[in-house]
Amino acid sequence: MPVAHIHVVGTTPEQRREIGAEVTRIYAEVLEAPVERIRVFVVDHDPGDVTVAGVNVGEGGAPAPFFTAIVFASRPVEQRHRLLREASEMLARVCDVDLGLVRAQAVPVAPDDWCIGGVPAAVARREEIAARVAAADVDPS
Repeated sequence: MPVAHIHVVGTTPEQRREIGAEVTRIYAEVLEAPVERIRVFVVDHDPGDVTVAGVNVGEGGAPAPFFTAIVFASRPVEQRHRLLREASEMLARVCDVDLGLVRAQAVPVAPDDWCIGGVPAAVARREEIAARVAAADVDPS
C-alpha cells in the first residue's frame, strides 16, 4: 500500500531513478513493507512552474523538493516520523539542496478508504489473514 508522491525541480533522469529506488528502500525498511507493494511517483517540474518563498524557481528561487508519504493510519507515529526524516535527508542529498528546503507530509489513510485491485484494503487484509490461518490449520500428513 505505501505510496510516495515526490515533486522535484531540475533533476536528471538518473537522479529521479535514484530517488525512486531510495524511497522504495526507505519505505521497505522503515515500514517493513514488501517491496512489491510500494509505489513511488517522482515528478520533475519545469522551473517556471514552481515558486518557493515567493520567488519563481526559473527566476532564481530555490528548487525545494516536496513529497507526500501515504501510509495506513495504523502505522505508529514514530514510524511515520522516521519515514519523513529519512526520505527528506535523502532528497536533500540527491537533489543537492539544503535539508531546510525539503517539505513533506505523511497522510494516514484508513484501510476502508484505500483500494487494492478494486477491493477495499480492509477487506483484502481480512481475506489475506483468513487465508494464512486456513493454511496454518492444514494437517501436512
